[in-house]
This record gives sequence, structure tokens and C-alpha cells, in this order.
Amino acid sequence: MPLTLRQMTYFVALADAGTFRAAAARVHISQPALSLQIKEMEETLGARLVERLPRDIRLTRAGQEVLTRCRAILSDVRDLEQAVRLQSGLSGRLMLGVIPTVAPYLLPLALTRIRAQDLTLELRVREAQTDRLLDELRRGALDAVVMALPVPGQGLVARPLGEDHFLLAGSPSRVAHLRARAQALVPAGIAPDQLLLLDEGHCLADQALEVCGIGSRGQVDLGASSLSTLCGLVAEGFGLTLLPEIAVRTEAAAAPGLSLVRFDAPEPRRTLALVRRETTVDGWAEDLARLLEGAVADLTGAARALVGPATPAPSA
Repeated sequence: MPLTLRQMTYFVALADAGTFRAAAARVHISQPALSLQIKEMEETLGARLVERLPRDIRLTRAGQEVLTRCRAILSDVRDLEQAVRLQSGLSGRLMLGVIPTVAPYLLPLALTRIRAQDLTLELRVREAQTDRLLDELRRGALDAVVMALPVPGQGLVARPLGEDHFLLAGSPSRVAHLRARAQALVPAGIAPDQLLLLDEGHCLADQALEVCGIGSRGQVDLGASSLSTLCGLVAEGFGLTLLPEIAVRTEAAAAPGLSLVRFDAPEPRRTLALVRRETTVDGWAEDLARLLEGAVADLTGAARALVGPATPAPSA
């Protein structure tokens, strides 16, 4: 009996979940049925794929090789399905991942425009941190991801959506104090014990640490789960933070006591991009990218109307 896509799906679920019980729940079948499918798969291949331990499982060397090939086959199948679903452009069903520091600001504006283009589009959005979204993109669980560059690894294509500058955010007194004592307002001038950032794992926190020249997370108070929480804290005088332009319109309205100023040139920034697999068709991706690009431009434009235009770069 030849291998089936169903068996491959079950085997990948088992490898990811680590136990038969968890894998069975993930693919919505009974544990005995899953065990039988894996056993039949082993018999077809003539090799033992899984070591069955008291509390979990461990893949054999053959199992590791089969897992790699199953992931590739299932990814190709999903790309085929996607090519059919999106053959006429941005229509059908689209599974989009968005990082948390972009989703609450970009999606309300972008989704309205996407639905206006095609009301029949079935759009499913997944909000998660970058590493998880990229893993799901590579596995074929997502069609595309909105994230900040760079994109780690190979096999992915990034379409830039725009530059998102970072602003200094804090209470009026803290911001004024920092500006008064610094010859130039630069991220590196923020004392580590004054910098509040997101939980570890958020790419925005890593970018902020990098632009501020801080190598150790132990020097910084990390722990907020959202930019809204950070803005509420710093508006009340609990430190300073870096706020991306796309969040300014929302967060400035939610925290009236928040003071926002631009850094001196060159301003810290991130590049937002729409990322897809190299193997996917790209007509729909360009349609989607243009809509997202327009939404990014509107959000950064609103920030510049509120705070002022970007600081001109110094002449060479």
C-alpha cells in the first residue's frame, strides 16, 4: 500500500506534538487510529520511524529523514492548493500572519481595503511572534507573513511595504529632561535603566536593544506584553520607550499624557515587509502588498502630521 498524504500529515503532527495523545487531538482523530496509521506507515516503508517511550516518543534516524521529506511534500501540496485558490488574484482563501507590533495598527485599516477589493475573500489572520509565524509559513500553514526585515534563512521572498521610524515616547518631563542634558537626541543616549520594552521574543524589543547599543537584556526592564501597556506606563512617568510610527495614531489617542519626539538623524527604523515562500505564485501577493503598502503609508503619514516630518539625514 503506498503512503498517503493523510499518513504524512499524522506523522508530522506526531513529531511536532511529541506524544500520540497530543498528536491525535491536534488532527482530530482517536489515539488508537493515529497509532494504527503510523504503524501502517512503518510497515509500508519497512523501517521503524518512532521509538515509543513511556511518556513521549522519539524519532529514529529513519524517522528524522522521513519527517524532512514529509514536510517538503506537504508544503508542495499546500503550494499547489494555494495556486488554485489564488489563481485569479486576491480571492478565495488567504491565511495571513502578522507580528503583534504591527497587527493592531495595520489590520483595521488594511482589512477594510482588502475586503473592499473582494468581499468573497476568506481571510484568516494569525497574530504571533516572528519565529512562530515563519515556522508556520515554511510549513505551509500560512500563505504570507507581515513582519520586519531581515528574514532569516532561505526559501522566502520579502516584498518591502515601507519604512517605520521609531520615536521616543515618555512623559513630558522625562522627555524634556533627556533632551535638555543631551547634545543630540539619539537612542544610545537613553540610560538602560530608563528603557522599557516588550517581553523577550518580540522582534521590536530586540531591534530597540540593538539601536540603543545595549547588549545585555539584564540591563533593561523587559516584561510588557503590548505596546499599549508600554505607552500607558511611560505616559505616567515609568521610564521611556521606542514607539514605531504606525502605532502613533492609536497610542497617542489612548494615552493623552504621552509625549513623542523624533530622534536626531539618522533616525532608528525598521522595514516592514510581506514575506512568502519562493515556491508560491506571486500575483496575489503583489495585489496584497500594494494594499498593505498604502495602509502603512497612511499610518506613517498620520504620525508625521502629529509629531512632525522625519529628520533629514545629514549631508555627506
